[in-house]
Amino acid sequence: MSILINKNTKVITQGMTGKVGQFHTFHCKNYANGANCFVAGVNPKKAGEDFEGIPVYASVLDAKKATGATVSVIYVPPSGAAAAIDEAVAADLDLVICITEGIPVHDMLKTRYKMQGKRTLLIGPNCPGLITPDEIKIGIMPGHIHKKGRIGVVSRSGTLTYEAVGQLSALGYGQSSCVGIGGDPINGMKHIDVMRLFNDDPETDAVIMVGEIGGSDEEECARWIKDNMKKPVVGFIAGVTAPEGKRMGHAGAIISGGQGGANEKLAVMEECGIHITRNPAAMGRTMQTVLKG
Repeated sequence: MSILINKNTKVITQGMTGKVGQFHTFHCKNYANGANCFVAGVNPKKAGEDFEGIPVYASVLDAKKATGATVSVIYVPPSGAAAAIDEAVAADLDLVICITEGIPVHDMLKTRYKMQGKRTLLIGPNCPGLITPDEIKIGIMPGHIHKKGRIGVVSRSGTLTYEAVGQLSALGYGQSSCVGIGGDPINGMKHIDVMRLFNDDPETDAVIMVGEIGGSDEEECARWIKDNMKKPVVGFIAGVTAPEGKRMGHAGAIISGGQGGANEKLAVMEECGIHITRNPAAMGRTMQTVLKG
């Protein structure tokens, strides 16, 4: 089993006719069951064309009606990416994954407001996407490092998602699903949303949770884990404590009032029963220790 996507998921690529969209659509199409999963692209100026045999439609709604797709991935440039999310939400898709980095915060504020009351889930923006190993990958993660298994991964950091996966696979631990939620200040699904899904997934035995400095999402998730999580969690926070108000790393990494720093987050996580590590090279080994009891 997996969370959010599987080998039967039908995917629309918004921005498929651009260089970035073509590059990543090609690699996703050639991963596992991707040839059956990637069924449409969207570009109103190129409707009727195709890329790698994938037809291009004028709108997300047209693509959904023609193919039955329920998921969209967005590689549209920053100036138009929020509008692309709006279009996918208006088409009532199940899930939208926005890879685009650098979307203006004001644009995302308006988009998140429009999403209130809608059922569509959003991952990103500024994220690597998600993968169910040996079934489907949607996004920019390197597929070859993943291995099918029973460890979930959720991360704000793209590169540390790959690092956690690489360590797990090297130790012989495969992954059920890996979700990169992105580090922007205005985004979609949070750690807690993904953790709920992993908690309910009978084929996920444990989870690695990677956070970053800034905000309070990790602390909120940690407190939920303490009260609700039935499975062990290994946690790591990227970044170091910074002077109050200093912006570091991703746009969402703002520390103020003595909160949001790596040490503060790790302290809360440890208090809530999460098995923390302060060394990013030890995420896999820490999980190995936990699983061996």
